[in-house]
Amino acid sequence: MANFALDVTRLGFSLLQAVSPDLAGKAAFQLFCRTPSAKPKGAKARAAHAAGAARLTGAERFTLRLANGRQAHAYRLNGGARGKRKRYLVTHGWGSSAAYMAELVSMLSATGAEVVALDFPGHGRSGGRFLHMGLAVETIAVAEARFGAFDAAIGHSFGGAALMVSAAGLLPGVAPVTGERLVLIGAPSEMGWLFTDFGGMIGLRPTAQAALENEVHRITGRRLEDFDVGGAAGGIGRPVLVIHAEDDKEVSSLHARRYGAAGKGVRLFWANGFGHRRIVGAEPVLAAIAAFLDGDRGVVEVPDESIKKDAEIIPFFELPARRAAL
Repeated sequence: MANFALDVTRLGFSLLQAVSPDLAGKAAFQLFCRTPSAKPKGAKARAAHAAGAARLTGAERFTLRLANGRQAHAYRLNGGARGKRKRYLVTHGWGSSAAYMAELVSMLSATGAEVVALDFPGHGRSGGRFLHMGLAVETIAVAEARFGAFDAAIGHSFGGAALMVSAAGLLPGVAPVTGERLVLIGAPSEMGWLFTDFGGMIGLRPTAQAALENEVHRITGRRLEDFDVGGAAGGIGRPVLVIHAEDDKEVSSLHARRYGAAGKGVRLFWANGFGHRRIVGAEPVLAAIAAFLDGDRGVVEVPDESIKKDAEIIPFFELPARRAAL
């Protein structure tokens, strides 16, 4: 938020929570879930979006109907062909869209696989300005019901966390994604820090902060602390590749380390130097994802004492020969 807008917002919440902390918490949740404008800001963002949109020009487009009249958008490449082929799901981060994931989508579709890339509600072509984790997980379930079971799912940032929440079956009444493999790129392992930071930013006092967090339980059927999926990655019974950059300024690398410590099924790939956003199209990252989806087990190494010994670590420099082909 700009300084003036933030000052006005803080003043408004100061007055509202003095009258009713519960109302202040509910209003804070609505603001927390308000998504950024889908229009890219700045020359670099506009160029990246235009390039991504061009890559998706030939994709089929679908509207996915969610509960309560909400909707999401999906792109599909290589759909409808006869014969057995892999099917992959791609999910984006907060404030992003499928267009920003287009390099990854193109790499996956070039293998001949059917690829479905989502625009969550409030993002891309989906319209609206509202999204929370429950809606994201519902979108994933509706996509699987519409297109069929996915062999693997790949998600960036918020989209990666949504995949983990889905795979762990955390939301009551929402079918979990059934992909045999998961790839999480720059994904948070829990959500509590976001709510704490947000509440502090707008000046919520403890009672209003509690009301904000209680909204999560009211809407999703799960308490905020239940969305701590850092340890769930090792218990979902399928391989998980966690990709993160230690220079990520938006999602701390501590989240990747928590995933990496979850168990034998989790592999951690450090893509240092690519930050939080460039990482989704970085050539070494695409190569590592391609190898992982092909079943490559790679090299096991444990260079960090903060990771349990049974966690598999792929060194940044250790890539398969296919790297040259990308």
